[in-house]
Amino acid sequence: MGALVVIGVACAWLLLLQLAGASHVVYKDVETEANAANVPPSIVDPLLRTGFHFQPPKNWINDPNAPMYYEGWYHFFYQYNPKGAVWGNIVWAHSVSRDLINWEAIETAIEPSIPADQYGCWSGSATTLPDGTPVIMYTGINRPDVNYQVQNVAYPRNRSDPMLREWVKPEHNPIIVPESDINATQFRDPTTAWLASDGQWRLLIGSAAGGGARGAAFVYRSRDFRQWRRVPRPLHSAATGMWECPDFYPAAPGRTVGLDASSAPGRPQVKYVLKNSLDLRRYDYYTVGTYDEKAERYVPDDPAGDEHHLRYDYGNFYASKTFYDPAKKRRVLWGWANESDTRADDVAKGWAGIQAIPRTVWLDFGGKQVIQWPIEEVEALRHQPVTLRDTVIKRGEHVEVTGIQTAQADVEVSFEVSSLLAGAEPLDPALAHDAERLCGARGADVEGGVGPFGLWVLASANLEERTAVFFRVFKAAGSDKPVVLMCTDPTKSSLNPDLYLPTFAGFVDTDLSDGKISLRSLIDRSVVESFGAGGKTCILSRVYPSLAVDKNAHLYVFNNGKADVKVTLLTAWQMKKPLMNGA
Repeated sequence: MGALVVIGVACAWLLLLQLAGASHVVYKDVETEANAANVPPSIVDPLLRTGFHFQPPKNWINDPNAPMYYEGWYHFFYQYNPKGAVWGNIVWAHSVSRDLINWEAIETAIEPSIPADQYGCWSGSATTLPDGTPVIMYTGINRPDVNYQVQNVAYPRNRSDPMLREWVKPEHNPIIVPESDINATQFRDPTTAWLASDGQWRLLIGSAAGGGARGAAFVYRSRDFRQWRRVPRPLHSAATGMWECPDFYPAAPGRTVGLDASSAPGRPQVKYVLKNSLDLRRYDYYTVGTYDEKAERYVPDDPAGDEHHLRYDYGNFYASKTFYDPAKKRRVLWGWANESDTRADDVAKGWAGIQAIPRTVWLDFGGKQVIQWPIEEVEALRHQPVTLRDTVIKRGEHVEVTGIQTAQADVEVSFEVSSLLAGAEPLDPALAHDAERLCGARGADVEGGVGPFGLWVLASANLEERTAVFFRVFKAAGSDKPVVLMCTDPTKSSLNPDLYLPTFAGFVDTDLSDGKISLRSLIDRSVVESFGAGGKTCILSRVYPSLAVDKNAHLYVFNNGKADVKVTLLTAWQMKKPLMNGA
């Protein structure tokens, strides 16, 4: 549909505040610290609250917990503060859905109520026993002076209730306590358990070794899901600092069909993905490798994998967890996105935190990396499509996509670039392994050879505000393979001076042999969630525009490179708002 071509020119404290305010950080008396009158109006504008990303009507949320499918319903639990918009007073809130998009909030599932969790009910996972009974295992805090962490279980009171409204904690809790050689304040977030070929259950608990310098995933075994014993050595460890929220699951390279962890051991051609959430960095990292069940060891295929740090998402995405969906035979990934504003802002607007759109995950054909794509159900929210075809964007040009409201939209675009290596700028060797620094130095407004080209989303009419999601192609010394950078640059996304707006970036594992690359961006008022090259590289960013709100938000395709870029096809849909927990 209509498109307008225009020739155009092409704080550390907030970092600590927001990134440290992740899974299990306690803020003292912050509910009373904020003065709403001092909060910029754009922050509290209800039109900046997301429409189709998961969140409750109000208050703080963080880690996704124990997603599962039971008797025709998807169940999702999450860390929630029922008393305010900052971390604290954490319980397990519970929502149910038929389609992972429309959600109904029901009763709180787990809250402090027994000696083993009286000071906190932290993250955990769900496992389905052979008789079909779902069981939740979670971390409890049982001492008031320190965050002493133990592991507990809970069972549904009534298995015939498909909504699983009530959960019971047996008297034999806690079922796992930290041994004397484990730091009890770094011992949390049990994974889904799997039944191994020897008939024993296994699960992992995130921890640290080597005096806290090494992250570790400890293995525990059980024959009855009641008494658990630790395997002496960790399944895997690395010199990264403490691991929390571990995840471990099988996947077959090149197959989008997921695998249930209990059916995978011993199957040929099966790889394993080990994910950890780094407590020091507040990002999620993973490796792909092999699992030796008898030796209780996991070995990454890439010997330097723990150093190279593949990530699910190169943006604001943390504490993720997958589950096997038996209804559609897929593995689904959930991840939490924190805010980019301040505590005072969060208290003033009354809410903080969202969940990323659930993603189907699988391994690429080479078995080297995880591919991610928004679950197919999100496409049911699309309506009023507009298209742009076979449009060449020359140096310094941008094209507006018109015909829909783009503050809440789903955009898919395919680009084609010729003369890749001839026009690509040299890659600085000092930045060859640091995509984020490279993006910061070569942002969306810095002219390149091939790129930057991509989308300006949540842009104001005069482009004073805009968030850039783009690609940039480099030529590495001594190589004939282009290096492709994907970046989200929100540094001009808002006129509000108090936001934390870092650039986020990752390299894209594609050779661009045909000169083509795709981008999909889910735009939802204050979040931009993007998928490059069919889901090889993903970036989620939180933004709070002051001008580009609701009907005043615009969408453009831009090219700030010297080489022409062709948009072979762009389709953008306006997105409906699903049922979202009564909000």
